[in-house]
Amino acid sequence: MTEETIVGLLVSILEFGTLLYLAALGETIAEKSGVLNLGVEGMMAIGGMSAYWMAIESGSPWTALFFAAAATALFSLVHGFLSVVIGADQVVSGLALTILGLGLAAFLGQDLVLQPPGAEFSPLTFGPLTDISWIGPTIFAMSPVSWLAIFLGVATWFVLSRTRVGLSLRAVGESAATADAAGTRVVATRLTSIAIGGALAGMGGGFLTLVLAPGWNEGAVGGLGWIAVALVIFGAWKPGRVLLGALLFGGLLALGPRLQTFRCQEGQEGACLSFDVNPILVSMLPYLLTIVVLILLSIRSRNRPSLAPAAIGQAYRREER
Repeated sequence: MTEETIVGLLVSILEFGTLLYLAALGETIAEKSGVLNLGVEGMMAIGGMSAYWMAIESGSPWTALFFAAAATALFSLVHGFLSVVIGADQVVSGLALTILGLGLAAFLGQDLVLQPPGAEFSPLTFGPLTDISWIGPTIFAMSPVSWLAIFLGVATWFVLSRTRVGLSLRAVGESAATADAAGTRVVATRLTSIAIGGALAGMGGGFLTLVLAPGWNEGAVGGLGWIAVALVIFGAWKPGRVLLGALLFGGLLALGPRLQTFRCQEGQEGACLSFDVNPILVSMLPYLLTIVVLILLSIRSRNRPSLAPAAIGQAYRREER
């Protein structure tokens, strides 16, 4: 296993981690306000399709990324209207959003299939830092979207834990009635959180189709949205822990396609695999780990207080006070 191979693996881990982190961070914000949104998969599909379309139309990757964020934020408000304004079941509404998003993205993006990318992100320049062994080609050669994801993660942590806005949002997620009595606008707070979550999921989808796997097809997201939802639970609704989980799951996603390249060849030196690895089984690992993590967390929560926001999944109507 050469240094070039390891560096390539690390870069791929960071890219997959960026994608998962953006989507999971948005879901964290929504759930902190007491709204469970299972529509992440559909929102990422809308974001990926709209970003790829705008990149072709505008030629600007940043315009495409932020267009995807805006389009997906608006799309996510379908869930907001159903679950927050009307008071529909959040699980059913979220699943409907996933089905609608996947179908709508496939329909609107059918002419984008096999079209060449319209734009790509230019790498940031860090001068001699990019020449540092191991660190330079990975950390200082990251996509600018990865740096943006880190900034958004820090900003989210600061707002949630150090500001009045974050306090109000967390209060709504713990007890909507109490927050309402204290003067917080519950509906507006939840709708805003859903829109922000949708925007971040859309950016994750845009990163997928613009950077990680340039191109658009109907199955582009491929279950990554469900992993993002599980990451919120894995990370205990904390942006820092969610980041660690995103890198862990990103590592599994990145490792799969590369295991076959690690097979031993005659005369090859260094670490390698002396047996064949079924690529289908390897591709299952992130999803199997997701199931295992959810099972372990469920067992853990039997004897300990849940870390989830107390009012998550609960509709609130002011007249019920």
